[in-house]
Amino acid sequence: MLESVFANLFDSAETAQIDVASFLICVGLSLVLGLIIAALYMHKTHYTKGFVVTLTIMPAVVAMVILMVNGSIGAGVAVAGTFSLVRFRSVPGTAKEIGAIFLAMGAGLAMGMGYAGFAVLFVVIVSGINFLLTTSSFGESAQNQRVLIVTMPEDLDYSGVFDDVFTKYTTAAALTRVKTTNMGSLLKITYEVTMAPSVSEKAFIDELRCRNGNLEIVLAKQGNTGAEL
Repeated sequence: MLESVFANLFDSAETAQIDVASFLICVGLSLVLGLIIAALYMHKTHYTKGFVVTLTIMPAVVAMVILMVNGSIGAGVAVAGTFSLVRFRSVPGTAKEIGAIFLAMGAGLAMGMGYAGFAVLFVVIVSGINFLLTTSSFGESAQNQRVLIVTMPEDLDYSGVFDDVFTKYTTAAALTRVKTTNMGSLLKITYEVTMAPSVSEKAFIDELRCRNGNLEIVLAKQGNTGAEL
């Protein structure tokens, strides 16, 4: 009875059958490998929770696709074309949105090839893992990490201009990007900073404003300054 639930609805001699045990082993081990990859990625790296969770479930999604495509040239060509469309979406997406698209594509591929039982089982497993990871603290960056974007006149030498302020209010600060704006008359300097315990972010910004001529300053948490993918 159980095998009939997970049998191919379009069963034929040309279709390779997949047993439930092999499917569960592949998806389970893929999730374990995803956790290992995500844990290694988080080591000494600035990351966002959405990207880490997506990184965890992605091996399982890819494994599902390969299992469904196995032995079918037509399905392989169709999947290649469908996955290429994700790259050309009109609106840039976050890691979580891209992961959801891949999950939906994997489930749709399984349904389209006749594996209705595997499609349901796959969505239940991956969605459950995704829910647990999202609601837990897994992948959350330190609460005191910030992205600092300071706008300043182009004739002001930004090298070391904020060093004493960083020493006073942060435990670590690194310059990551310099960008010209307003036809080259202004610079936007991006830093990744770790705020010191019990310091006032308002006082920190006020001292920076005294150095940059009271131009725009942005102090945001990691992952809140733009799209992830």
